[in-house]
Amino acid sequence: MDLINLFKERYSVRKFTAQKVEDEKIDLILQAGRLAPTAVNNQPQRIFVIKSDEAVAKLKNVTPYHFNASVVFLICYDTEKSWKNPFSGRDMGIVDASIVTTHMMLEVANLGLGATWVGYFDPKVVSETFELPENIVPVALLPVGYPDLAPSPRHAERLELKETVKYL
Repeated sequence: MDLINLFKERYSVRKFTAQKVEDEKIDLILQAGRLAPTAVNNQPQRIFVIKSDEAVAKLKNVTPYHFNASVVFLICYDTEKSWKNPFSGRDMGIVDASIVTTHMMLEVANLGLGATWVGYFDPKVVSETFELPENIVPVALLPVGYPDLAPSPRHAERLELKETVKYL
C-alpha cells in the first residue's frame, strides 16, 4: 500500500477479535518505533509490551480504554536521555515518544492490524502500577489487535487544507 493510502485507510479500532497478535508482528511494530526519528537521535523512547495476563489485569485498573486488545504497548520516554531545547527548556521526550507511537501505529495498519492511541490515563498511576523508575514518563498506550469493528462514519471527514494551512 502506498503511504497516502495507508494514511487514508488507517482508522482507530476500539473493538478487537480474540485472535492474538503474532510475536513476529509485535517485533515489526517495535522495529517501526525503533526507526522513528528523535531529537538529536537520543532515542529516549522506552516501550513496555503489555501482554501477560498479569500485566493486562494491571492495565485494566489504569484505564477503561484497553478494548480487550491482545497486546498493548506502553510508550514512554527517559528524561535522562531526552533532549532539552536550550531556548525554551522544553523536554522533547514527549515529542519523540509521540513520533515513535505514530510510526508504530502506522506499521500496525500496514500489517492489517488495528490500534487506537490512548491518552486517557493518569501517568502517575501508570508509573506506580507498572513500577516504572522516576525518570521514565508514560506518554501513550497503544492497544493492538485484529479489528472487529468498521471505521466510524466520521473517519473520512477532514478539513480542507485551506482551513488548516497558511503559506507565509
